[in-house]
Amino acid sequence: MLIRQRLRLTFFLVASFYAANATAQGKWITLIDGTEGTENFTPLGDANWTAEMASIRATEGSGSSWLVSRQSYTNFEIRVEFWASDDANSGIYLRCQNPERITDRDCYEANIFDQRPEAAYGTGGIVHVAPVSEPLPKAGDRWNIYRIVMNGDHLIVELNNERTVDVRDDKLASGPFALQWARGEMRFRKVQIREL
Repeated sequence: MLIRQRLRLTFFLVASFYAANATAQGKWITLIDGTEGTENFTPLGDANWTAEMASIRATEGSGSSWLVSRQSYTNFEIRVEFWASDDANSGIYLRCQNPERITDRDCYEANIFDQRPEAAYGTGGIVHVAPVSEPLPKAGDRWNIYRIVMNGDHLIVELNNERTVDVRDDKLASGPFALQWARGEMRFRKVQIREL
């Protein structure tokens, strides 16, 4: 009888531990919510990031600029609500290798660039990894939702509930992510992330 009680208790404790761990790992963390959240990022470059219009917004700068997450991530899912002007050039950079020097070679870049006619650089693709299919998705002059999953070498990008990328690539394993401004107007209304 005592052995059976100990086994039940052991089973209960082990099950509780795994359930608590799974819940902690799968919990959504909100990094930007309207005008709140800039403290979760380090600015890189000179874009005029401001907290206004219920979002974090940039409209000008002398070159590409980023808001770089203060934390690194390995396996994760990220949701980004953004508004891009029709002429915007932007992107979500993922698993960046050097947070002080962001490039599309040292990060995965889920592009936002409606004016670029090549599928390799189209909105919804991952630059240098996965071009988008014709017709090229557009994000200009409206609110959009990017859902991006980085789980090991499996990379998934969805733009407004349409899958634009589903590919395997093991070049980059972990790192911070960054929100880019390069041209036009960009607004980030909500950014949420959860570790897998």
